[in-house]
Amino acid sequence: MDDLDNRLVTLLRHDGRRSISDLAVDLGVSRATVRTRMERLERSGAILGYTVILRADAFDQRVRGVMTVEVEGHAADRVIRALGGFPEVSAIHTTNGRWDLVVELAAGTLTDFDATLRRIRLIPGITNSETSLLLATPRSTAAKL
Repeated sequence: MDDLDNRLVTLLRHDGRRSISDLAVDLGVSRATVRTRMERLERSGAILGYTVILRADAFDQRVRGVMTVEVEGHAADRVIRALGGFPEVSAIHTTNGRWDLVVELAAGTLTDFDATLRRIRLIPGITNSETSLLLATPRSTAAKL
């Protein structure tokens, strides 16, 4: 990616719904150039897609948490696939150190959250876990609103 691609991606990260015309004006290039760059970035896999980023309190998942997971042996890929099937799981991260995975979770109620934790702990290959509830998010770099 060159400087123009980086500037284009920065603008799209702040507002993925901006028109090609607006992007072209801000970048000082033609609409055709912006369209070609976007298509190339999508084809190359640099841009995987466009999404909506919600405020944490803008949806029904009022109880959020982070679960650290220890996986036995070489079961990480199998555990990640299983976790990917949970609608309550918003992100899965691999990590180093004591824990093998960090899993971001959300549920509508504490009861639902607890039920999700119980189901996750039954996944074959998970040997240990620890969960912390997220109480507030005073700052996040996920979205520049």
